[in-house]
Amino acid sequence: MTTNLRPRWEQLLSAERLGAGSAPNAPERTAFQQDYDRIVFTSAFRRLKDKTQVFPLSRSDYVRTRLTHSLEASCVGRSLGAVVGREIIDRHRLAGVETADFGAIVAAACLAHDIGNPPFGHAGEDAIREWFKASGLFDAYEFTPAQRADFERFEGNAQGFRILTRLQSPNNPGLQLTSAVLATFTKYPRASWLETPLSGNSGKKFGFFQEDAPAFGRVARSTGLPERLPGKAWHRHPLAFLVEVADDTCYLIVDLEDASRLGFVRVEDAELLLADLAGNSVNEGKLARMSEPKERIEYLRAKAIGRLLEGAAAVFLENEAAILCGDFDGDLLGASPVATPLQAVKQVAAEQIYVARPALEIETAGFEVLGGLLSLFVAAVEAGAGMRPMTTRERMLLKLLPAQFLGAQGQPDRNPYLRLLRVTDFVTGMTDSYAVDLYRKLKGIDLPGE
Repeated sequence: MTTNLRPRWEQLLSAERLGAGSAPNAPERTAFQQDYDRIVFTSAFRRLKDKTQVFPLSRSDYVRTRLTHSLEASCVGRSLGAVVGREIIDRHRLAGVETADFGAIVAAACLAHDIGNPPFGHAGEDAIREWFKASGLFDAYEFTPAQRADFERFEGNAQGFRILTRLQSPNNPGLQLTSAVLATFTKYPRASWLETPLSGNSGKKFGFFQEDAPAFGRVARSTGLPERLPGKAWHRHPLAFLVEVADDTCYLIVDLEDASRLGFVRVEDAELLLADLAGNSVNEGKLARMSEPKERIEYLRAKAIGRLLEGAAAVFLENEAAILCGDFDGDLLGASPVATPLQAVKQVAAEQIYVARPALEIETAGFEVLGGLLSLFVAAVEAGAGMRPMTTRERMLLKLLPAQFLGAQGQPDRNPYLRLLRVTDFVTGMTDSYAVDLYRKLKGIDLPGE
């Protein structure tokens, strides 16, 4: 089932806070700017400084972490949102809305877009999925298909929604962000398991766990998102397409810049790729006066990003009506004039950057680390919940598990789904370095002390 009802921009820009009613606006600091600030001050955002971007645990002080990537994406998203917002306000004669509101919503969503990533990036997601598939746990419990899929198809995107709405400031609960920002953040507004496969970019992954489905339902109603499957899937918030563009632009262009700096891609090749993306926006005279490769790459990177944003904004505005009612669910950059040169960048990334030996070595180690931590702590909470006799070591492990990730009275939750979900919360919230350090200590490879 789907609906082609077109939501209204006035509702899509809802400042209603999840769990806290409407947010008052102040001229000097709007509700959406408050959301941005709330995200910046969270511990989950700070931990992105030590989470894998492309080159895990890199010892270079030049390459990006998830933290710097998220900050860069938010800058790009703010500019893109403002460009689109200016035209949308004029088209629909929106009263009391500023172009800065569009920019602030997209910037806040971009800032948080990776906040749910586990240690070791996408390899960490794969490690979690594979561990649960091989664990045999689901043979012992009567999980619904969706509950089981939450683990076997684990998604950092869904974990991010959980962090924003539940885990950060758990007594509030969550950060109580505006519905507009939460809906824009959710690039995949669907549950983990559906009887009917969904087409389009927004149906490829899932955006919330079963425990958090009611919270997303409230966000969807507040912003007027059209349903695709009742209670299970919705069409994207239009501004989520801009978050996707900002993320893709930053990681593709910036990963190329980092890889050239580290020697995984020849500087000459990186310059050619970026110049093709930048097109006629490059001032050849200015470029010729730059002798340092670093300076040339940075100049071309800036020009390439500008052209990508210009193309994406044009495609968005051309397809605005189709986006609003869900008939357009594709890739803005793929439909823009930069699609061909961008594909060349993607090919180089796949063949030279993402398979670089240091990245593969540490990401492979991440399977051992995350699998080992899940094995230890899941066994401890299963024993603590009375599923079998508890060993002395498991008692010790339970004491190492913060109370936030246990149930009432500091004991593992009696509900097996919630019990596993909370252990997953604990492990995915770790930084790369903390996960490695804890694993080595629990395995006896390193001892606490000096």
